[in-house]
Amino acid sequence: MNLTGIIESAEKEYKQILEEFFISVYDEKSLSSHGIDHHRRVWNNSKELLNLVPLRNTDNFSQFAYDLIIASYLHDIGMSVDPGEKHGKLSRDLCMVFLAKNNLSQTVYKNALETIEHHDNKNYTGSVTRSELFTILSAADDLDAFGYTGIYRYSEIYLTRKINSEKLGDLILENAGKRFDNFVKTFGSENEIVEKHRFRYEILKTFFSKYNEELLSYHFGSPKPYGCCGVIETILQMMNNKLGLKDVFENHEVFSGDPMIISFFTELEKELFNL
Repeated sequence: MNLTGIIESAEKEYKQILEEFFISVYDEKSLSSHGIDHHRRVWNNSKELLNLVPLRNTDNFSQFAYDLIIASYLHDIGMSVDPGEKHGKLSRDLCMVFLAKNNLSQTVYKNALETIEHHDNKNYTGSVTRSELFTILSAADDLDAFGYTGIYRYSEIYLTRKINSEKLGDLILENAGKRFDNFVKTFGSENEIVEKHRFRYEILKTFFSKYNEELLSYHFGSPKPYGCCGVIETILQMMNNKLGLKDVFENHEVFSGDPMIISFFTELEKELFNL
């Protein structure tokens, strides 16, 4: 069976039951940036990256594809319980629930379970989990941290973790830089896919560099948010009022008349929905 056929078989077997399980467990209102749409994008990224990796262990590639779709869809489901650093272990626990519910063996899916638990090792240090499965899942997850989507996702999760606004930009730039450097190191520097995501990384890098510049004079809590800092303040207001992106997309001007803020959410909507 060719690669396309194997992927289609994995989707036919697991995609629907994975999405149903995820939706039954995860509260989108609590952390929408890591909800079902994030996991759908990670799965799509994983499929894209499979074409770039000369897989060594191809004797049972169908099982590899099953492990990959399960890991793609469940790696962040633990954030429904705790959005902190423990979410990998919690995601593994919930994956075990999924396996039991569908009469699937933990032994057969041990690679998926280990990869889910350790997927958020963004220091890229040596680990028993740095298998082909880990490499693809980790990179596919990293790619969803770039562009306007990445700006929103980083901001929501870091604000949820109570990261101080003065440290926000530097921490995100450091983390995103590691992700992109690892992506280039793993998949090369001169192919079309890398260049596509380099452009998206530069969007995030430029945004938070400007954010850091604005911090020198910006005052959070002002009646009229503006600029990159105003975007972050708007996201914080959304979180405090339990509002989703749909609310903002439908009423840009309600949240701000600032051109930068309106432009950001316009571009985010285009990126998320391929408009």
